[in-house]
Amino acid sequence: MSALNEVINNIILFERSGKELYNRVFVVSAFSGVTNMLLENKKTGAPGVYHRIAKYQDFHRPLKNLIVQLKAINKQYKSIGLDLALADQFIESHIKEAETYLENLANILASGYVSKTGILQAAREILASIGESHSAFNFTNILQNKGINATLVDLSGFGDHHAFTIDQRIKHAFKNIDLENTICIVTGYAKGTEGIMREFDRGYSEVTFSKIAGFLKPKEAIIHKEYHLSTADPGLVGIENCIPVGYTNYDIADQLADVGMEAIHPKASKPLEIGGINLRIKNTFEPAHPGTLITREFVCEHKRVEVITGTDKLLIIDIYDPSMVGSVGSDLHIMQTFYKHNVSYTFKATSANSISIVIWEQDFNKKLISDLEDDFEKITVEKVAMVCLLGSNMDEPGLLGKSALALTESGINIKSAGFALRKVNIQFLIAREDFKTAIIALNKAMSQA
Repeated sequence: MSALNEVINNIILFERSGKELYNRVFVVSAFSGVTNMLLENKKTGAPGVYHRIAKYQDFHRPLKNLIVQLKAINKQYKSIGLDLALADQFIESHIKEAETYLENLANILASGYVSKTGILQAAREILASIGESHSAFNFTNILQNKGINATLVDLSGFGDHHAFTIDQRIKHAFKNIDLENTICIVTGYAKGTEGIMREFDRGYSEVTFSKIAGFLKPKEAIIHKEYHLSTADPGLVGIENCIPVGYTNYDIADQLADVGMEAIHPKASKPLEIGGINLRIKNTFEPAHPGTLITREFVCEHKRVEVITGTDKLLIIDIYDPSMVGSVGSDLHIMQTFYKHNVSYTFKATSANSISIVIWEQDFNKKLISDLEDDFEKITVEKVAMVCLLGSNMDEPGLLGKSALALTESGINIKSAGFALRKVNIQFLIAREDFKTAIIALNKAMSQA
């Protein structure tokens, strides 16, 4: 959204005019960095306004600073048609209204009569909604000032006290809109009784996108990103050594999400997949390129690896106990412990007396390890990276051996490896420092196939 001029030229106006501009719905995220200011920095964890409330600190000054920062963002778009006075007035009144809600929540929180969890979750919802309301208002205003009939659909629920679920709010918002004669600009945040952040946290914009698609049943849903979904990360292997993925399926999209390379949030993809709605991933800066089409049925005609990816932000937890062999229920007991601590895993391998489980480092929990140590003889925790070969049709003899050889010839020790029977994802666990080398080595080996 920060490259708004390119969004307008490359998405809204590209090869369209007159009536062709309409009958489209755009779900927008906040401008770059805004949600980080409101909640916390997604990558570094640096606190935002939310953490002031959570720690019973003054949040009024940070909100005033936020108004200044959002007005500075507004000023950037005056040259492409934003009514600056109107945009500044909107964000001032919007944050003032949010401040009233937050003051009430803070007072209730300070009373000590209610659980912190629900109150703080409500604060996150209110704060998160500000970013998308801001960007959607600006986008709509710019389009209107360019003579385009644009309709703002603000699902944030400010001033609307109906006890709608998210789906009900979407249905209510669209019931009187003449889609054939307008472009709808919709907030990625949607207020609902279930709480969109409670359910999906920072992936909520794509969930709103998916729910709207499920309601409107379009021919195709499109996510515009700042890059292509490529056969490997261009930043690691070089742009000349990878190409955009032309076609894949929702299963592969899930595999990508499992290692943090999201084509779409996995909880957002399910309604599209179940509803038979195709999804296209496009690069905003290359509007003529068709991008990647994700369907439910696609299987590559030829046996090949479609994507090489992975992550270096994992931990492997090895649980060893000599009494496991021949004993029924060891795995179940371990999984119950993980469930107790709300920790999911991305990989699991077993032997007679040990089970190795890979989790995201951010989910590490000392109490989880303590509980495992109470029940099993030895627990080992090690930082690792994972590299993956993904493909809708790559079950061919020798692929595993060729991949392992490529890693070995690059001096990389394989700590563990595995794949399910369907062989849509072959995974290798390696040392973190070998991650980039492994991606390059596998990409080179698969490119020569």
